[in-house]
Amino acid sequence: MRTYIFTFLLSSRLFIHPYELMSKVCHLCVDQQRLTDPQADKARVRKIAPKILQLLTEWTETFPYDFRDERMMKSLKELTHRLSTGDELYRKAVQQMTQTLIRKLTTLSQYEEALAKINSSVTDRLTVLKTKPQSIQRDILTICSDPFTLAQQLTHIELERLSYIGPEEFIQALVQKDPLDNDKRCFSDHKKASNLEAYVEWFNRLSYLVATEICMPVKKKHRARVIEFFIDVARECFNIGNFNSLMAIITGMNMSPVSRLKKTWSKVKTAKFDILEHQMDPSSNFYNYRTALRGATQRSITAHSSREKIVIPFFSLLIKDIYFLNEGCASRLPNGQVNFEKFWELAKQVMEFMTWKKVECPFDRDRKILQYLLTAPVFSEDALYLASYESEGPENNMEKDRWKSLRCVCDLILQGC
Repeated sequence: MRTYIFTFLLSSRLFIHPYELMSKVCHLCVDQQRLTDPQADKARVRKIAPKILQLLTEWTETFPYDFRDERMMKSLKELTHRLSTGDELYRKAVQQMTQTLIRKLTTLSQYEEALAKINSSVTDRLTVLKTKPQSIQRDILTICSDPFTLAQQLTHIELERLSYIGPEEFIQALVQKDPLDNDKRCFSDHKKASNLEAYVEWFNRLSYLVATEICMPVKKKHRARVIEFFIDVARECFNIGNFNSLMAIITGMNMSPVSRLKKTWSKVKTAKFDILEHQMDPSSNFYNYRTALRGATQRSITAHSSREKIVIPFFSLLIKDIYFLNEGCASRLPNGQVNFEKFWELAKQVMEFMTWKKVECPFDRDRKILQYLLTAPVFSEDALYLASYESEGPENNMEKDRWKSLRCVCDLILQGC
């Protein structure tokens, strides 16, 4: 029954606003109480109350962000008042449900405030480099020289950010208008949460942080050491089941400003990196990664410790899979009815993600390392190229022209600082 309710609540928003659906539920409950006989009235309410309560409990637990809409809260209050009138059992259940919902919404607001604070404190690495002496600047190896510890801290960030993504955000990302709905938008007229976007931004930040840490050192030997360190971090992420950080690290290492550092790479033992790249090889629709993900999922199901439960998927690919499932099947059958089989499959994928995001991180937090990973300034793409050319000079006329124009832009920026 819970799976059915979840599938219904998830997919219904492609056809109707959540507040409109809640309003219909509310009207249904009101209609049940419009009887002339008070005894019959109570009996009817008692009959439908457990079902309404089950629906509301699932809704508030699994889709709490819907209730940031005042219209939703208004209908919820009206419904819960009707359910709890004259029945102590329902009154307690309603009170507990409402308290849990308010706690969740408060926690989300606090998380969003913390995220905004972190984002506002991040500055451009190039400005920092030019305005602070090299001697007082930090790099990743001065903060953490143990790959396993860094992989654990990355897993902390991943699991925290995953935990705030609501299932409706996947639908929000796919949203299309329903052709039978007279041009009306089928999702909400305003976004209630943007944790999915924030998580994608984290992936991009980690990729750029890896590239920055590699391009920043002046000495070739130091750059090679940083590359080897990140290869070891990526391998530990793979062992933990943190595929998102693994892919972000590989992406950072494969950025052009990093991959062009041929003299630096000649000093690196790349055998371990080749194995990791093979695991995340996109050929055959990421066959190797999907095999590893199935293994991690199986380990999670039979886990004896919280560490074995960790499954953090390569998130961009998960979004892509859900997108193609949605695009590849019609939302309505030829007779005009909703294609519930399609939405059942969609819900299965999202439910698996919901299981993964509930895992508590078993590793100790290191505030200093976490702070660095979240707020250390990173180079922009242009600044990465500039640092790369300064480490290993341009090899052709195109690179020379780019280097020259980047230096001009950089000087103008710094004059404005």
